[in-house]
Amino acid sequence: MKRLIDIIVSFIGLILLSPVIFFVAWKVRKNLGSPVIFRQKRPGLNGEIFEMLKFRSMLDEKDSEGNLLSNSERLTPFGKKLRSSSIDELPGLLNVLKGDMSLVGPRPLLVEYLPLYSREQAKRHNVRPGITGWAQVNGRNAISWEKKFEYDVWYVENQSFLLDIKILLLTVKKVFFREDINASKNITMERFKGTDGDK
Repeated sequence: MKRLIDIIVSFIGLILLSPVIFFVAWKVRKNLGSPVIFRQKRPGLNGEIFEMLKFRSMLDEKDSEGNLLSNSERLTPFGKKLRSSSIDELPGLLNVLKGDMSLVGPRPLLVEYLPLYSREQAKRHNVRPGITGWAQVNGRNAISWEKKFEYDVWYVENQSFLLDIKILLLTVKKVFFREDINASKNITMERFKGTDGDK
């Protein structure tokens, strides 16, 4: 049932939001250049790797040695607006339609984090990752990695249709009021380095 709802909602969403998507794509191309879509490998259901899609929000500027500059140096005011409004996530509806992601579920993180999870934290991959999730409506980037994973695992163990509806409604509220955008005023969360204890 959940997969059917994902297909229907993502398909309708892509159609209804197509004017917004094309407009944002044009703005990204104008402000940040090509490519318009940011693609990155992320682990999905059962840890299987897929290519996650988002609107690009950073420049590709590098230092004299060819290394990318820091996130804060590459993130433009336009990119900040995209992120704070969550509009950069709209291409993710294609991931939902394809079956890589769900509307609701733990956010897909970096592939390099896979060996760092404890056995409990790894349960977050027992379901499809989501565009939004329980952790996102309970702190987003304003909470620690450990707390974020607690929320993810709680969702996996308690998921239901009504819970998904609640999360989607809370997500609309969070996006509207732009709550919990960045942790400690940082541009993005610091990288996860693992949790002490049994793996």
